[in-house]
Amino acid sequence: MELEFFEKLLLERKEQILKNLNTSASEIEDLQNVEINDDGDYASVCADNLIEHAIHDQQRKELEEIEYALKKIQNGEYGICEMCGERIKTLRLKIKPYAKYCIVCREIIEKEPSR
Repeated sequence: MELEFFEKLLLERKEQILKNLNTSASEIEDLQNVEINDDGDYASVCADNLIEHAIHDQQRKELEEIEYALKKIQNGEYGICEMCGERIKTLRLKIKPYAKYCIVCREIIEKEPSR
């Protein structure tokens, strides 16, 4: 029952991200077709373009994490910390259903200088 809940949550988020990516791609294309009349227009278009690309990249990354979590559900490995092997708390998964690490391990990983 719990796995079904998280799978549904992940699939709903995946659907929303795919819609967002389509909208973002359209907006990026529209920005490429904007008529630029002066430096102010150029600066505005550049700023908008950077923002759209950043959002697009973040959404792509989240989509990859969701796909990975869905595969873990299929493999029976969902909800297990990839570092310590302990179960990830349900509350954490409700907040971030594609979490790979428990809270303790996530903090350790974030403190590592190579990450």
